[in-house]
Order: sequence, then C-alpha cells, then structure tokens
Amino acid sequence: MDIQGAAPAPREIDTSGLPMDQAQALVLDELRALTERAEPFAAILLMPAPPEGRTPAASASGTSAADRVRTLKLIRPGLTALCRGLAFVAPADIPAERAEAIHSGEQLWGCPTMATQDVTAARAWAGARVGG
Repeated sequence: MDIQGAAPAPREIDTSGLPMDQAQALVLDELRALTERAEPFAAILLMPAPPEGRTPAASASGTSAADRVRTLKLIRPGLTALCRGLAFVAPADIPAERAEAIHSGEQLWGCPTMATQDVTAARAWAGARVGG
C-alpha cells in the first residue's frame, strides 16, 4: 500500500455558527463526501454552542433525527474503512445527549474520536492520525 507520500491534511468542518440540526446534517454530508473520495482522512468538527433554552423536538431544517441516523448508518462502513479519526471541538455546555454521541467513538461513528474544547489540540490529534 503506497500512502507514504504527503499525508493529507485533516479536513476542518466548521459548523459553529449553525443551529445544531443543520450542523449535524452538514457534518454527515461532508463525511459522506470524504468517504466517497475513497482515501484515508481525518476531520476536525467545529460544533455549535447549544441553543438558548430548550432544543425543539422538530427540526427547523427539515432534516429529522431519523434521517441523520439513516445517513450515518449508510456512511459508517466508509468511515470504518477510511476515517482515521474525528476530532470534535465543542463548547463545555453542550447537552448531555450530544456529549454522549461524541464520546461514543467507534460504537457510533465506526472510527476513533476525541472531544475537546481546544481547536489546537484537535488539529494536532487529527494531524497525527493521518501521519501529518
């Protein structure tokens, strides 16, 4: 296997300014696109702060939680085969269910994950995962 050339830089996906449901949909779309390239990769995911007050049960973007779960199930084999790591950069005050999803690592995503509030640490971890 000849992957000794220049290691690809980790892909940075910035969803920090989006509502959470849109951020999750964008992350899945970007990860799907990365798996379709059929090349090893790592990604840094800059996640949004939680909304003020309660999170509504229905999605304003039209992308339901069930749709996002289906998408994840479809791309998980590609993540398992090609993803060297997902580094989540999230604020400290994310809801418990979001933190649980981030920390579930390979069980949910099919590849190694790490979570931090420090984007520099995330970049270093992801870069090391792809040999950069």
